[in-house]
Amino acid sequence: MLVAIIVILIILWFLGYMPITGISIPNLVLFTINNHPITLWEVLILAVIAWAIGILPRPFQVIASILLILWILSVLGIFAISGLPNIIVVAIILALILSIFR
Repeated sequence: MLVAIIVILIILWFLGYMPITGISIPNLVLFTINNHPITLWEVLILAVIAWAIGILPRPFQVIASILLILWILSVLGIFAISGLPNIIVVAIILALILSIFR
């Protein structure tokens, strides 16, 4: 189950943040909060990360929850560091991969 979550999260990350040339997938803006557009990809990534937090063991749940909160704050523009949402999603993917081998 955790491997499926990792695969889904990697696919969403690649398609949402790093578009592939030749594949036209619309980036739909669902709504804006504080003049920051919230897209469909961000909502789907949020749902997959929340799903993964429910499956992980307790120590990894805490780490993933903190990363999720940081990701939400960076997507909303509260932390105005360029590229921080991408870095946090990659950190969550790596943490999920490490939790498989633990």
